[in-house]
Amino acid sequence: MTDRVYPSSKPNGNSNGNGNATTATTNSRLPPPPPIKTQQPSRHPYRPNPVTNQRARRRSRRGCFCLCCFWLVLVIILLLLIAAIAGCILYLLYRPHRPTFSIASLRISEFNLTTSADDTTRLTSKLNLTISTRNPNKKITYYYDSIAITCLSDETQVASGNFASSIVSSPNNITIIRSSLSSNSLLLETETVNRMRSDLKKKSGLPLKILLDTEARVKIESLRSKKIGIRIKCEGIHSLIPKGGGGKSKNSSASSVAATVSAAKCKLDLRIKIWKWTF
Repeated sequence: MTDRVYPSSKPNGNSNGNGNATTATTNSRLPPPPPIKTQQPSRHPYRPNPVTNQRARRRSRRGCFCLCCFWLVLVIILLLLIAAIAGCILYLLYRPHRPTFSIASLRISEFNLTTSADDTTRLTSKLNLTISTRNPNKKITYYYDSIAITCLSDETQVASGNFASSIVSSPNNITIIRSSLSSNSLLLETETVNRMRSDLKKKSGLPLKILLDTEARVKIESLRSKKIGIRIKCEGIHSLIPKGGGGKSKNSSASSVAATVSAAKCKLDLRIKIWKWTF
């Protein structure tokens, strides 16, 4: 018994007009294209270079420092400008002048140079000093604290003393200051002793200088300033010493000798103290 093959009821292709079946390409589905990988955004979208970051910080710090310096200089300039304007106003209103000092008299009653067996020389001296100070202002008063007084001869101290009382120098007034200076067995160097003896042989005598150190306040009507250190330096003084006062052996002093003060000039300087230094 033979097997029969029956054609399929559904043709594989479309039949043409001749009845022949044409094979049609089946529209089979192509595999989907691979997905496009998109770059995932990183957690840190921008991470600068550490070196660049450090440079930026340094520039920022420099900018802040320059800005601070600018404002500081500007503030200082403004303060100086305000102070200058205030000073000009005070000067125009009151016409302030510095007080003047002068040496009225200086008398030496004792000046003994004593040389001992070990070839050391000591000085014992006594001096009487009179100073006058004048306030030339009309509406300004000066207040002085106690005054430390030193007598020098070529930068070597020969006597010292002080005026303990405070002084009030009223407007258009002259104040007299009297003080006693002394030294007791003051050790001197050999060069200093030789120089002093050489000066005492001169006609003009021993050159002397007077230093006065004190603190002063200024009062302008109801305004008072803070204390300011001042130094008065008086130069141009010459004096001989009592007879027998410059020998090698100790002698009693004779009558006092008046120093020549006609050419003496006194100069007032401010003594500004900053921390441990005085200018």
